[in-house]
Amino acid sequence: MERPSVLRWFGYAVGVRLPERHNDWALHDATSKHWRARYVLQRSIGILPLCAVWLLLPGSIWLRLSLVLMAALVAYFYSCAYMEESVEHRLGRQGFPHGTGRRLRAEVAAAKNAEATARYLARYRTPSEG
Repeated sequence: MERPSVLRWFGYAVGVRLPERHNDWALHDATSKHWRARYVLQRSIGILPLCAVWLLLPGSIWLRLSLVLMAALVAYFYSCAYMEESVEHRLGRQGFPHGTGRRLRAEVAAAKNAEATARYLARYRTPSEG
């Protein structure tokens, strides 16, 4: 799995398609254990420059900080509300079939649930059950 360079990662964070050699990394990015945190970090790359510009507007500092806070909250709300769809769209841009990320995350969750169920049954099954 080849990680993109910092410059390519910044491009990827704002919606640029990565070269095919980074497809494995893009799939990992969308299906890893911390895919939600990675997504929020990537959305921050697009939100922070706008917030910085809004801080430069004329007016009192409290008004500008309020504007930045309100805008950031709205941006994060909508980004997080459409997180799965956005990640699926990004994977589609990389050439993966629609639903790949959701399917892989569901498979990992099913495997974890099966392991937890097996541990539970091994621990709490009574000898009369069987």
